[in-house]
Amino acid sequence: MVNALAREFHTASLLRFALPTVLMNLFVGLYYIVDGVCVARFASTDALSAMNITYPTFFTALAISIMLATGGSAVVAKKMGEGHGEEARGDFSFLALLTFLVGLAFSIVCLVFIRPLLYFLGASDVLYSMSRTYLGIQLCFTPAIFLQMFFQTFFVTAGKPKIGLLLSLCAGCTNIVLDLLLVGWLHLGVSGASLATCVGYSIPAVAGVVYFSRRRGTLYFVKPRCTWNVLWRSCSNGASEMLANLSTSITTAVFNILMMRMAGEDGVAAITLLVYTQYLFQAFFTGFSIGVAPVFSYNYGSGNRQRLARLFGISVRSVLAGSAGVFLIMELFAPWMVAVFAPPPSPVYDIAVGGIRIYSTAYLFYGTNVFTSALFTALSNGKLSALVSLLRTLVFLLLGVFAFSSLFGATGIWMAGPFAEAATVVWSLLFLKCRGAQYGYLHP
Repeated sequence: MVNALAREFHTASLLRFALPTVLMNLFVGLYYIVDGVCVARFASTDALSAMNITYPTFFTALAISIMLATGGSAVVAKKMGEGHGEEARGDFSFLALLTFLVGLAFSIVCLVFIRPLLYFLGASDVLYSMSRTYLGIQLCFTPAIFLQMFFQTFFVTAGKPKIGLLLSLCAGCTNIVLDLLLVGWLHLGVSGASLATCVGYSIPAVAGVVYFSRRRGTLYFVKPRCTWNVLWRSCSNGASEMLANLSTSITTAVFNILMMRMAGEDGVAAITLLVYTQYLFQAFFTGFSIGVAPVFSYNYGSGNRQRLARLFGISVRSVLAGSAGVFLIMELFAPWMVAVFAPPPSPVYDIAVGGIRIYSTAYLFYGTNVFTSALFTALSNGKLSALVSLLRTLVFLLLGVFAFSSLFGATGIWMAGPFAEAATVVWSLLFLKCRGAQYGYLHP
């Protein structure tokens, strides 16, 4: 059977191919956005802050699962491009089993240390009880969260992104219905929101197990090839994505702690609203980059440099257009986006609107950095990919937040993001230029 990754792509066809992954990422973000809207509207902004306190733990889990998914996808797609289909399926089966076991271990460790973990992440006595409830339920479903991310990525690798999209739609709709039922009608607060999200995550996880258990298409479960080489290559290839989300975990905790000191629970709630806008608008760049990555990996494995160059040009133009569009949307519609969660007049509304408008500048550079990182992952250069991610999500971001907050107070916290993305894009462009001839995406 001919793999869908082997076909000739043009601008429209590549965007259509990546669209399911974009929408999948959007719906994953919507899980938490809907949680936030329902909790803010039917509970309180303190409950919203309590949820944000737990997000570093979620980002850490996401970091590990994305590392295994994207890094493993690069290994499997490359072998498929080289014509080693049976090896690819064995590696895929091994990685799926490993993902489940790692998710289970993560859940157990965090449940054992949940109290000191939450206080370490910045929970106040006011927020602790709600944070514990929300996180405790999430941790019980952590293996499903790991598998959901894994299967969504490998549906693309298998040339079946529409299946992943359909599952995301089902999961997102289920989450919305359960949020309205559990939070809006039954008034279960953060526990209802957490349960709704976890049930949503479980749908793609269970469906993925069922789908890949059937011997169809080019990718399905076989006897796992338990080789340390595959694990090492998957982890090294996916290190950048892991570092990006792990760094997000660290910086979110730092942002929460500083905001709690400078603006109290209202400041933490405002930062939470920024996180929700990130879920919404970063979906395009992250989804597009993940969506096209297997295409780059396949053509790199098959040695088609001409097609690589064409794919690169299309991708760059798409990312730049998206960057300009997202910046304008955030600048123009920030008041309306914030009002969905915290209607004016309120301290949370005032803090969030001004902060989001400051942060919006980051999106002029964000797409280029994310695509650069994903591209080098797809080309099996995990070290360079990790460096880009580390610079933007940790090094420059922490440097910016501490420097600007000391100079401008709470306002400086919002300025850290644009500074980090602008500083990183210089390095991204340099790396793209220096490695273009080696990989063939600049000149066929």
